[in-house]
Amino acid sequence: MNAPSLFLPSHHDPLIVAASLLIATLASFVALDLSRRMRGPGGNFQPLWWSVGSVVLGTGIWSMHFVGMLGFTLPIELGFSGWYTFLSWVAAVAASGVALWVASRPNYSLGRLGVASLVMGGGICGMHYIGMAALQMAPGILWQPVIVGLSALIGIGASAVALLIMRNLVRVSAARRPAVQLLAALVMGVAICGMHYTGMAAANFAPDSVCLSAGELHGTGLTVIVVLASCVLLLGTLLGSILEARMQMVTQRLALSLEDANAELTHANRELQRHAFTDALTGLPNRVLFEDRLEHALARMARVNQPLVKERVAILFVDLDGFKPINDSFGHAAGDEILRAAARRLMDVAGDSDTVARIGGDEFLLLLEGVSDAAEAAQVANRALRKLAEPFSLQDKPLQIACSIGIVVYPGQGEPDKLVANADAAMYIAKRAGGANYVMFESHMGSDVAAQLRLQSDLRRAVDLNQFELHYQPKMDGRDGSLSGVEALVRWNHPELGLIGPAQFIGLAERFGMIVRLGDWILDEACRQIAQWRTQGLSMPVAVNLSVMQLREVDFVERVERALARHAVPASLLLCEITESVAMEDIRATHRTFEGLAAVGVFLSIDDFGTGYSSLSQLRRLPARQVKIDRSFVQDLESKEDSRAVVDAVIRLAHALGLSVVAEGVENEIQRDILLTMGCDELQGFLYSRALPASQLFDWLAVRAAA
Repeated sequence: MNAPSLFLPSHHDPLIVAASLLIATLASFVALDLSRRMRGPGGNFQPLWWSVGSVVLGTGIWSMHFVGMLGFTLPIELGFSGWYTFLSWVAAVAASGVALWVASRPNYSLGRLGVASLVMGGGICGMHYIGMAALQMAPGILWQPVIVGLSALIGIGASAVALLIMRNLVRVSAARRPAVQLLAALVMGVAICGMHYTGMAAANFAPDSVCLSAGELHGTGLTVIVVLASCVLLLGTLLGSILEARMQMVTQRLALSLEDANAELTHANRELQRHAFTDALTGLPNRVLFEDRLEHALARMARVNQPLVKERVAILFVDLDGFKPINDSFGHAAGDEILRAAARRLMDVAGDSDTVARIGGDEFLLLLEGVSDAAEAAQVANRALRKLAEPFSLQDKPLQIACSIGIVVYPGQGEPDKLVANADAAMYIAKRAGGANYVMFESHMGSDVAAQLRLQSDLRRAVDLNQFELHYQPKMDGRDGSLSGVEALVRWNHPELGLIGPAQFIGLAERFGMIVRLGDWILDEACRQIAQWRTQGLSMPVAVNLSVMQLREVDFVERVERALARHAVPASLLLCEITESVAMEDIRATHRTFEGLAAVGVFLSIDDFGTGYSSLSQLRRLPARQVKIDRSFVQDLESKEDSRAVVDAVIRLAHALGLSVVAEGVENEIQRDILLTMGCDELQGFLYSRALPASQLFDWLAVRAAA
C-alpha cells in the first residue's frame, strides 16, 4: 500500500500553458513596440501613450499570470478572490509603467537600469504572489523559500533583459526591426512565463487544504474570456501603435515634403526676385530695384531733413565711351567681360550705403545717399572717371575706355520723378562735349528733358496716326547737271508743334526702341513713292537712311525684299545710306546686312564720310558702291586749304576703289565748281533745292527744265 502524499498533487493544462506563453510573448512584442512610442518625433515625452501603454502592457502580463492560474488544478475546487486578483493587476500595471518610463528616457545608465530592474522585477513578483494569495487556502500555501527566491531572480533578470532590449531596439535598422523584435518578444515571454511557473512550483498545498474562495472567480469560460479579451486588447493596442507610427511617418513625410516644397518655393521666389530686380550679366540691381531704392532713399531723406536740409541724394548716370567698337572687334563675350569689370570698379567707387545699378547696354546708375553737397558727388564722379580710365585686360591685351557722367543732386536740381531723366540729360551733354568727363545738371536742361519726354510719348503714337511724311532732296549728276536721284528725308507733322525735322526725334526713336518701326515705315513709303513715280513715267532712284538698330535686325534684308515686292519696285532704284560712324560702330552687323542687300541688288552708300574714325581701307570690307562727303568739309572748301586737300584725297581714293562720290551741303556755285573740278560724281544741297514733298518735285523739275 502506497504511503500518503505530503501535499496535494497539482496539474497544469498544456493548452492553457501555451496560451499563457502566447499572451506573454504578445505582451512583450507590444511592450517593445510601445517603448518606441514614448517619445514623439521631436523627442518630447508622450504621457498619453505612457498611460495607455502601462495599462495595456500590465493587463497583458497580468492576463498571462491569471490564465496560467486558471490552468492550474488541484484535486479540490478552486476559485480566486476578486480583491486580491485586482491588486495583482495593479501591481502588473505599476511594473509596466516603470518599464515604459525607463524605456522613454533618451539614455539611461547601467545603474539606473539595475534600479529599474529591481523595481520592475519586484512589481512582477508582487503581481504573481498577490495573485497566488487570491487562492484563499486553509491551511495556507506552503512556500519553498529557495524556489521563491529563484523566481524573484528570474523576474528581476527578465526585467533587466526587457529594459536592455528596449534600449537597443531603437538602434536596429527599420528593415531588420520586425524580426529582431519578434525574437526578443519570444525571449521575454519565455522569461516572464519562467518566472510565473517557477513561482507556481514553489507553492505546496496540504492534503486537507480547502479553498475558501472556491465560489468566486473560476471556470473554463472565464479562462476563454480572459484569453480572448487580453489578446484583443493587446492586438488592438499593437494595431493602434502601428497605425500611429504610420501616421507619424506620413506626417513626417508630409512635413519633409512641405519643407522641400517650401525650400523650393523660397529658392524659386529668390530666383524670381533676382531675375526681376538684378541684372543677369553683372549681378547689379536693375532699373526696377534702383527706382525702388531711390524711392526709399527720398522718403528717408524727407524725414531727416525736417525742418532743415541736412543731407542730399545724388544720382550719377554713367555711360561708357568707346565700348561698342570693343564689343564689335572682340565679340560679345569680351564686351560682357568689360561690362562685368566696369561694374566691379564702380562698386569699388561707391560707398557701402550706395547703390550701383546697370540699366542696360553700357549704362550704369549710381545712387549716393547722405551726400552733403554737389562737390561730394563730383568727387565720386572723378573717382569713377579715374577708375574706368585704367586699362582693362582683355585676352592678355590692355584696353582703355572712358565714360561720360551726368550728375543730379536732390533737393535742388529737379523734381523727384525726373531725377534719372535729368542725370541722363546731363550725361548726354558730357558725351557731346567729347566724353571722359562729367556734367552737373543745370535747370535749363530740365526744359529739354521735359520736351523730350513729351516728344517721346507722342512719338509712340505718330506712326499709327500717320503723322510722318517723306520729303525728297534732289541729287545732281556732276557731269551734265541732270537729276540723278533723290534722298528721302523724314518729317514729323506734329499736330501741335508743326513740321519737325529728323534731328529732333531720330535720336529719341533710337534711344527708346522705336527706330526700327519708323525705319520700316520709311522704307515702305519710299518704295510706294518710287512705284507711283514709275506710273507717271519717272524712274527715280531714291536713297533712304538706315539706323544701326535696323542693321542688327536679323530679318532686315527680308523686310527690304518684301517692301520691294509689295510695290513691284526694281531693287536698283533703292539706295540704302548709313553714316560712317554707325557703319563702323557695328562693323559685323553692317557687313552682314550690306552683303545681303547687295545680293538683292540694292545700291549701298556710306553717308557723312570723314566724320567718324574709319578709313577708306576699312570700306573695302563692305560692298558699298558710294561714299558721301560730309557737309562740314564742303562748307570749308572756300576758306580752308586743308579741307580742299581732304576732299580731293577722298575723291581720288574712292575712285581708285571703284566708288562713286557724292558731296552734300553744296550751297553756292564756288563750292560746286571746286567739287566738279575735283571730279565729284554727284552734288546735293540748297544750291539746287531743299527737300521737297513728293507733290512738289514735278513742279521743281518743270521749272528747272524751263530755265
